[in-house]
Amino acid sequence: MTAVLALPRTSALDARARIERLEFLLEGAVRIPGLGTRIGADALIGLVPGVGDAAMAAMGLYLVWEARNLGASRMTLLRMLANVGIDAALGSVPVAGDVFDFFFRSNSRNLKLIRRLAAQA
Repeated sequence: MTAVLALPRTSALDARARIERLEFLLEGAVRIPGLGTRIGADALIGLVPGVGDAAMAAMGLYLVWEARNLGASRMTLLRMLANVGIDAALGSVPVAGDVFDFFFRSNSRNLKLIRRLAAQA
């Protein structure tokens, strides 16, 4: 007989708090002096060729997983996956991808979708 590892259940409020913190870390944790804008780990770690964009895509997929656990529809999950895919594909282009990461904030877009989901509930 095999044992099944059960993950602890968390409330939707706890999940949303994790999502908000992760989105802030990935998209806006560092203020750029003089520009009045913020960047996060997605733009910074994305500067590391290959590995950076793959790592950030994995973090973005975690947000999709949390949304699935919150009961997001298939259409919402597909939109979130598309955001992560676009960010990973175009973000991996040298130099131009780093500029793209600065403007296309897939995790912020996905957070908006999750907020919309929560508002409907």
